[in-house]
Amino acid sequence: MYQNSKHAGNMVLLRGATLWLLVALVLAWCLVFMKLEVTIIKMIFKDFHRLLQGHIDFLLMSALILGFYAAKVPLPWHVQWPMVIGAFTNSSLFLMQSMFPVLEAPAEGIFSMAFRIFLMLSLTITTYGFGMGAIIIFRSTLKTASSD
Repeated sequence: MYQNSKHAGNMVLLRGATLWLLVALVLAWCLVFMKLEVTIIKMIFKDFHRLLQGHIDFLLMSALILGFYAAKVPLPWHVQWPMVIGAFTNSSLFLMQSMFPVLEAPAEGIFSMAFRIFLMLSLTITTYGFGMGAIIIFRSTLKTASSD
């Protein structure tokens, strides 16, 4: 597999993963404060389980991005940015549902429609970023396999 010894130009991935890990840590404290029934947190977040899902998703996305970074295969900017942006937007969907439980069930209205559009854009961006990243890294293993 082709690897670059330093960052392989994937600094965006490292920065994004560390930022989303920090968000996950903040959300962990929000979960604790919800269990302690801190009023301000309970005013912001209405659904503990959706908040927990958001926290876990930020952790998983951070780990996934760090895995791509660790491969040290250079990824173009148009792959790195959708990975980082998609990791945030996908995870933030749970936070929105935690803050606005009305988004949970499909409903009529501008907010519900905007949420569904955001959801579809997020899924598309994330799929492109991680899918293309996987294809590029997989193809890099074929290049070395033929030269070994």
